[in-house]
Amino acid sequence: MDDLIAVILTYNEEKHIGACIDSVDWCDRVVVWDSFSTDRTCEIARERGAEVHQHPFKGYGSQRQAAMDALEARWVLFVDADERVTPELAGEVRAALVEQPEVVGWWIPRHNYIFGRLTLHTGWYPDYQLRLLRMDRSRWDPEREVHELAILSGPDGHLENTLIHYNYDSLRLFIAKQNKYVEIDAGILDRAGERVKPWSPFWMPLRHFKWRFIDLEGYRDGLHGLWLSLLMSVYEGKKYARLARLRRQRAQNKHT
Repeated sequence: MDDLIAVILTYNEEKHIGACIDSVDWCDRVVVWDSFSTDRTCEIARERGAEVHQHPFKGYGSQRQAAMDALEARWVLFVDADERVTPELAGEVRAALVEQPEVVGWWIPRHNYIFGRLTLHTGWYPDYQLRLLRMDRSRWDPEREVHELAILSGPDGHLENTLIHYNYDSLRLFIAKQNKYVEIDAGILDRAGERVKPWSPFWMPLRHFKWRFIDLEGYRDGLHGLWLSLLMSVYEGKKYARLARLRRQRAQNKHT
């Protein structure tokens, strides 16, 4: 059984997959867990020496758990195709597994490059991700549709070196992804019984802007931070507007 495998979730990631695999080739094994890509992702992965498995996508947490159920190793490092493991992080991972064997899950900070710029405030740093897991002591929470999280049976720890994340290289991709999250997150809030009032779609974006730009010091990212705070506030408004529509639709259905 391998001591440490790297698992990369993919769908049409031919732009990123080669460099991502190269950044984790120090692991005992590299596995690309693909959702039936239609581009050259799988071909490139095999050319770089990675093992490729294909599995239908049913959610990020479900996809990660499916990989863990199918593969055998003591430890797994999950990396997304648009992420890179630095040599410094690789060395810290190897040392942590030897020096602190009691820890069953490690949080890794991320450096997010948004529109090509490193974003150190506005809520995007340290952006800890629970990605290094002992296989027999962790499972992914099936209830989380997005922003997935592993459940640990044991102590966790925090690494210091960063995972590099090339996140949102264009405004078009940013808007498309946030619009996707609008539907998912509004549904999550609805099922959780989140209260929504007539002014929520207007008040919540203002509160969110203050949180990002002032409380999370988005102003320290300059105009970039201002722009991101505004964009995320728009998303917050759309989310609560969608939640209000869901509630109205449910009320109408009760009377028909």
